[in-house]
Formats: sequence, C-alpha cells, structure tokens
Amino acid sequence: MSDDVAQRIDTTKPHSARFWNYFVGGKDHYEADRAVGDQIKEIFPGLADVAVSSRHFLARAVTCLAAEHGVRQFLDIGTGLPTADNTHQVAQRVAPDARIVYVDNDPLVLVHARTLLTSTPEGATDYLDADLYAPDAVLEAAARTLDLTRPVALVLLNVLGHVADPAEVRSLVGRLMAGLPSGSYLVIGDSTATSEGMIAASAAYNASGAVPYYVRPVDEIASFFDGLDVLDPGVVPVTRWRPEADTDAVDAYGGVARKP
Repeated sequence: MSDDVAQRIDTTKPHSARFWNYFVGGKDHYEADRAVGDQIKEIFPGLADVAVSSRHFLARAVTCLAAEHGVRQFLDIGTGLPTADNTHQVAQRVAPDARIVYVDNDPLVLVHARTLLTSTPEGATDYLDADLYAPDAVLEAAARTLDLTRPVALVLLNVLGHVADPAEVRSLVGRLMAGLPSGSYLVIGDSTATSEGMIAASAAYNASGAVPYYVRPVDEIASFFDGLDVLDPGVVPVTRWRPEADTDAVDAYGGVARKP
C-alpha cells in the first residue's frame, strides 16, 4: 500500500464499503465498522439479509443482461470491496469476452483493486479511482476500456443512497446514461424506507460519523429510471427480481431498464 493511499484510510470512522463488507461476511473491515454493524444488528437484524440479497440481485441482473440481452460491457460505479461473484466474474462466466470497468473512490477498495482486475484472456477489466459526482470524467476514463458507441450496462448498486437530494441523483444518472448509446442498460439497487427497522438502522448509521446513506421511498428509486424502458418485473424488492426460488421481500428495491 502506498503512503498516499494509506493516509486516505480513516480507521476511526465507519465506511460504507467496509461496513457492507462486514455484513456480507467479508474480512476487510475495522473496529469502527464492526461496532456500528453490531449496533445496527441489534436495531435491525434484517439488514444482513439486505446486504446478501443485494449481491444476489447483482448476479442475477448481470447474468440476465449478458445471457439474454447480449451485453458485453459493464460500468460498475460504487464497486465496493471485492467479494464473491463480482461483476466481471458473473459476466465473464456467461461471455468470456465481456469488458468491465469498476469505479470507486474509497482508498481501501483501491488497495484491493488488483482482485477486480483479473479477467479472461478474451475480455478485459479496469479500475478507476474516481467519483460518482464527476460523471463526465468517469465516462472519459471508462472509454479507454469500453467502446461507448456500443451498449453498456451501467451498474449503480447501493451507492445512490449516499446522494442526499433525489433531484441530484436523477441528474447524475441522466448525465451518465446520456454518455451511453441506445441499447444500453441501467441497473439500480438501493435500500428503501419500507420498514421502521430500516429507517432506524439508517439513522443509527448516519449518526456514527460515516458518510450518510439515505433510505428512500420506492417511488423515488423508480423515478431514477425515468425515460428508460424498465424490464419485467419492474422496480421490486431485490429478492423478487427474477428469483430462482420464492423468497421474502427485503427493504431494498431494484430494477433494470433499457435506454431506447
């Protein structure tokens, strides 16, 4: 780890990527992340199900796009720490020639980026130390690996909740999708204000000193797909987006949509 990257890692405050890694059973977290995680488990044990279910949703959505819609390029913003079944692993199981660009600005994710850069010989992966709030710069850098004249699937999983203003979310998503051609796709999944437990968990997390994460009503998340053609079954609990078996709903909703 370079001194510059090490200096950017603050272990005294929880961080969303490390906190989420703790909930999905990873090993890349610190005491501050575990402390708030354990506190939230007491308030809302169901958040662990949200974390795991969201990863499963990602795998199903990427598989669907690669296998059923022929998508061969993925731009995953807000990547988080590597776990099992990262986007490139799922996509390249279906299509070995798939190309994936990951984007995150967390220094610990940067340290582990080499794990995200494994690829089949036929495909490619890249990692950008960049920011959701700079969509034009992200697209410009992604174009070094992706052909932005061909369809791209934009993946925004559990990241848009960090943007407080839903109008700003719509602007950021719109600018990113504007840089992608017709036939591209948008994948969104985020925690929702659909139970008192989730609302209380969000409040406890935001009080911990971490960068806040705002849970939203479902209709706000659905509005981020405005102007796109939403695939069946729509914007639904992530456990009910084309599940392999019947499962209970969780306080996280997601969907996939196509740019006309």
